[in-house]
Amino acid sequence: MTTERIDRTSVGLRSERGPILLAVMLSVGLVAIDATILATAVPSVVDDLGGFTQFPWLFSIYLLAQAVSVPIYGKLADQRGRKPMMLLGVGLFILGSVLCGFAWSMPALIAFRLIQGLGAGAIQPIGMTIVGDIYTVAERAKVQGYIASVWGISSFVGPTLGGVFSDYISWRWIFFVNIPLGAAAAWVLVRRFEEKVANKTSHQIDYAGGILLAVGGSLLLLGLLEGGVMWNWDSTASIVILAAAVVLLTTFVLVERRAAEPILPLWVLGQRVLNSANSAALLIGLLMIGLSTYVPLYAQSVLGTSALVAGFALAAMTLGWPIAASFAGRIYLRVGFRTTMLMGAIIVVLGSALLLMVGAHSSVLHLAGACFVIGVGLGFSASPSVVAAQSSVDWQTRGVVTGANMFSRSVGSAVGVAVFGAVANGVVAARLGGDHEDLEKLPSDVLAPAIHDVYYGAAIAAVLLVAAVIFMPNRVVERPLQNA
Repeated sequence: MTTERIDRTSVGLRSERGPILLAVMLSVGLVAIDATILATAVPSVVDDLGGFTQFPWLFSIYLLAQAVSVPIYGKLADQRGRKPMMLLGVGLFILGSVLCGFAWSMPALIAFRLIQGLGAGAIQPIGMTIVGDIYTVAERAKVQGYIASVWGISSFVGPTLGGVFSDYISWRWIFFVNIPLGAAAAWVLVRRFEEKVANKTSHQIDYAGGILLAVGGSLLLLGLLEGGVMWNWDSTASIVILAAAVVLLTTFVLVERRAAEPILPLWVLGQRVLNSANSAALLIGLLMIGLSTYVPLYAQSVLGTSALVAGFALAAMTLGWPIAASFAGRIYLRVGFRTTMLMGAIIVVLGSALLLMVGAHSSVLHLAGACFVIGVGLGFSASPSVVAAQSSVDWQTRGVVTGANMFSRSVGSAVGVAVFGAVANGVVAARLGGDHEDLEKLPSDVLAPAIHDVYYGAAIAAVLLVAAVIFMPNRVVERPLQNA
């Protein structure tokens, strides 16, 4: 890395570490834009390829692949280094994007989305791990603003590009646009990121643990995501899938207790800092999926807004999050991690209370305002939890810790889908009798109380978030940076 006329102590993109930060931002941008760009293009994709009943799998298969691969990449990054795993993730994401762009049928597109998901499983956790490696806690307070800006910009750029490509060019370009972005990230990583990894060849890879976690985790998430949707909760398919998940994950725990270098060391579940951070991540994932699923539905079906306006209401949360995250670093440096996260969790509770006050005659601005407040609270809660967890361990285990945190958020999202779906469907069944899969087609007087009960569930999750962050230490003993 060059040192010409560059201040090593600075944090910006023009500093010595600036190119590495830029590469991380470009890589994370791939995942951030992909999170929203496809949703607006679904009608065009279905018109071209067909497979309307299959299109939800475009999202489910991606999330499954991403979630179960995160802890595995985290461990491999600790053993083999961040750089090769990050390049592998970016490469898989670009490969998946190219294949998606040339997909000839809906099943083919779904299969290629799995490859994209496997790439995404490496990009976000390893990107955050690299940030934890090269910046101190004080420096990360500033760096969080750069990373948060990527998500904030992507929340608007993604839907806009998706609409423009699908309406004026071709939906295939929502995938092709990833190629130059990913290529630029890979080029900068190859040229400017240097790391020293000792004994890369002396590690034992926990193949048994990796396979058990991947298959068991996939079955668990599949059962939670599709239960009550593709099949009834009490159906044979649901029971077999969830039972198999329990057996495989129980076996995984037993294997990890004996493994020389486990994929997910059990001590990750026993430390106070990590317990609090992972519990918070799980609840944050649960809250996010509840809002993402039911706020637009409430806006359109109960308040009578258009899809565009409903998207605006939800975008308020994705706007509030990065704004708060960019300020969270300065706050936790002054008052500590627990105090900052507790402030955020209390703000989430207040936002949930505002959400409960939304009624059939409320303005969509009321709904958007509640979402914005919740987003601010989540921003103050999520970022400090990751920084605290990373700072509590050294380089050799930081990848595992970051992966476990993000895996917890994915599990929380899957649990949220199952719990909130069961709540909404239970209220509808009590009022109308029987199962009703298409909630958006129900009359507003039936749908409103169902979603309102979901909001009560979100409020309970917000209170549990307060309880989780109370156990976070206010200060964490910082471990040394990576010796690059």
